[in-house]
Amino acid sequence: MGEKFLRGPLLLLSGRANRPLAEEIGDLVTKPPDSATIRDFADGEIFVRIDRNARGRDVFIIQPTTSPGDNILELLLLIDAAKRASADRVTAVIPYFGYGRQDRKDQPRVAIGAKLMANLIVAAGADRVVGIDFHQHQIQAFFDIPVDHLYAAPVLVRYFRDKGLEDLVVVAPDVGAAKMARGYARRLKARFAIIDKRRPGPNLAEVVNVVGEVEGKNCLLVDDMVDTGGTLANAVLALCDRGAKAVYAAISHALLSGSAVERLSGVPLEELVVTNSIHVPEDRRFQQLRILSVAGLLADAIQYIHSNESVSALFEVGDDDK
Repeated sequence: MGEKFLRGPLLLLSGRANRPLAEEIGDLVTKPPDSATIRDFADGEIFVRIDRNARGRDVFIIQPTTSPGDNILELLLLIDAAKRASADRVTAVIPYFGYGRQDRKDQPRVAIGAKLMANLIVAAGADRVVGIDFHQHQIQAFFDIPVDHLYAAPVLVRYFRDKGLEDLVVVAPDVGAAKMARGYARRLKARFAIIDKRRPGPNLAEVVNVVGEVEGKNCLLVDDMVDTGGTLANAVLALCDRGAKAVYAAISHALLSGSAVERLSGVPLEELVVTNSIHVPEDRRFQQLRILSVAGLLADAIQYIHSNESVSALFEVGDDDK
């Protein structure tokens, strides 16, 4: 009694979407990612083979499902390969869950992409999913398997707490980010503001009003992702126009699509702090960008799950931050 139940030996695998993160996680769990052969055929099809014995193993596959679609296919093929190799359990570790914005039918004749991706992962044979900052919390319910939904807040809050910014106001760039921003404000003992905006079209944002006192304050914009950077850039300009002393941003996932780098490097943003849930290539990095690692968070989750311990302690920043 009281002994931890351990499954078969841990087998850590990685797709090609974010190998640096997988290797960092491997260092922390003292087990480098095991070899898997992944290559493209001439016609674009993907070939996957697990190079180690997976029978009876507790398999963890690290793969964010960012664009292109090959990344989700790699994850599905790795899951299928592990199940067909008689793995005891397969956990999909998805630092960034793609298609998360397609989480509802908000106009006629559209797909609910987030639900479809969840169905595919379950159909491939995953027994469990670990993710960070889904676009909406209800995405957890799209999976018919256990989901451990972690937050990047512990990493980001710790960074800004150590900076010791005075007169700090945490700002939600839109209504959708309000709950997240309130959580940051509470943990950082800061005030809260919100930007009211209209979106005239996809990937377009127009700031309407700033609700809250920001004049002469250090402002911290908080959101789950930065894609083309339009919302964030408009928010920075709106806060500066209203007399903000300095503007920072804390974003979980750095997609940085299209002209995001040029757009964000051209506004008075002191620092854009993101995580490495998505690999940011060198040519997409710029002076204000600061990348923090979530490897420790995911490594802890993997170890807790492997030993059948609760991961609920990872959901919050900690008792000292409440």
